[in-house]
Amino acid sequence: MSVFVRRLVPAAVLALAALAVTPGGASAANGAAPAVATSPGEHLGLTWTVLEQRDGSVHVGTDTLSNPYLGDTDPGTELPVLCIRVDGRPAPAGIPTTGFHSWAGGEVAATAPTAGSELTSRDEADGLCADTFGSDWRMAEFHDGEGWSFWATGTLPSDTRFWTAINDQPANPWS
Repeated sequence: MSVFVRRLVPAAVLALAALAVTPGGASAANGAAPAVATSPGEHLGLTWTVLEQRDGSVHVGTDTLSNPYLGDTDPGTELPVLCIRVDGRPAPAGIPTTGFHSWAGGEVAATAPTAGSELTSRDEADGLCADTFGSDWRMAEFHDGEGWSFWATGTLPSDTRFWTAINDQPANPWS
């Protein structure tokens, strides 16, 4: 399926879903909203970027390209997976510890570039992090710093995007 078609399909489905719902909130077709089926590794995935780095800490999160609701990057794209090891380490001075954009209590690292289509499940993505960095590593998740971004120990390339998971939205390559 071409990139154009893959990007067009979600928009078309949303438009059709909006047409199928009546003003009272009931669906026009047997009370059920239309569903889109994709195979694992064929859905747009959420990506994050480096927002700031200082003194061995890095702030990673959403920017104007990120879409945590539907995904923002074609699964054929090869990007590093953002990995995290949460170990409860204290935040450095000046880093927020509560609320959105806060300290995640660990360190981050990035894998070698990987096609989103190879990330067919959260277990697969977590396994890539564990295989690369050790058994206590997993794929970073949107809510690791309570949402939208987080701070952690580490240094990452500032000129790239990273595959990042989200637990409560269909914005992962495997969604």
